[in-house]
Amino acid sequence: MKKSSIIFFERKFPSANMILIKDQLPILVDTGFGSDVKETEELIKEVGVSPEELHLIVNTHYHSDHVGGNFHLQKNYGVPIAAHKWDADLINSCDPETGSAEWLDQPVEPYRVDTKLSDNDEIHTGSRIFRVLHTPGHTLGHISLYEPEEEILICGDLFHKNDIGWSNIFREGVSAIQRSLESLDGLSKLRIQQAYSGHGPQMENPMAAIDAARGRFEKWLTMPEKVAWHACKRIFSFTLIIKNGLAKEEIDNYLLKCGWFQDFARYSFQLQPEEFIQVLLDEMIRSGAASWHNNHLIATAPYNAPEKTWMNKNIKPKEWKVQEFLK
Repeated sequence: MKKSSIIFFERKFPSANMILIKDQLPILVDTGFGSDVKETEELIKEVGVSPEELHLIVNTHYHSDHVGGNFHLQKNYGVPIAAHKWDADLINSCDPETGSAEWLDQPVEPYRVDTKLSDNDEIHTGSRIFRVLHTPGHTLGHISLYEPEEEILICGDLFHKNDIGWSNIFREGVSAIQRSLESLDGLSKLRIQQAYSGHGPQMENPMAAIDAARGRFEKWLTMPEKVAWHACKRIFSFTLIIKNGLAKEEIDNYLLKCGWFQDFARYSFQLQPEEFIQVLLDEMIRSGAASWHNNHLIATAPYNAPEKTWMNKNIKPKEWKVQEFLK
């Protein structure tokens, strides 16, 4: 019998990384952004797994860059999807709050969760058993996967090699930082040789990355403005990526329509949203998160711009239909 393998795909924005557990029962962890679904399919084919052979998709959490390929793979190949039970209940009831997609203005096509996961559940791939760890913080239903024999961790957006997942205090709760710290504390008790996160390279020294993440979260407990800036820059950068930049004259109107922008302006910075526009733009430029090109604000992170035809679909969970899932 061929030995199973863990295949890590480090991807450009707007897609999150993917992990393929190539075994008798192949498992794909996360599926990228919806506009990248052709690439998603090609990546797994190139390593010898056809989409119809996938036994299961496991989502670490319900953000659009992690679940965007679900619709295509589920509809066209019947691949079942597993996610934490809290995410599953929102997704399967087509709750408008699903993935904070409306609040973030991020399109995501409909899918259903077939298997609801809880802490300490097991996922069998044939020759391996991965343990489900509920690791809330970045989102309430965030999970990680741990394989104890080879000491492998798949940790989604809880922490990365050189960063941490942004904290959504308005949708995931004001205790998001404390939850992240508790999740990191739980992981620090495990033996981990290799870790794979949702963004950036794989980690050869996961414990150092966990320590660095813990240190940053602990600082944030006393500096809430840093939490807000980290989130605003990540969210707005992602917007600039999926829209392939914004013209200077459309930025004001766009931002004022966004739930995230309104909330951070009023409650994190105590500013009227109109006042916060220039403050945010100045910080995007100062930090190097974005730059001006031909009167357009462009994200500086490497990315694959979605096709306009895909973005024009502008699908959000509020347009999903529960009855479609019941057929």
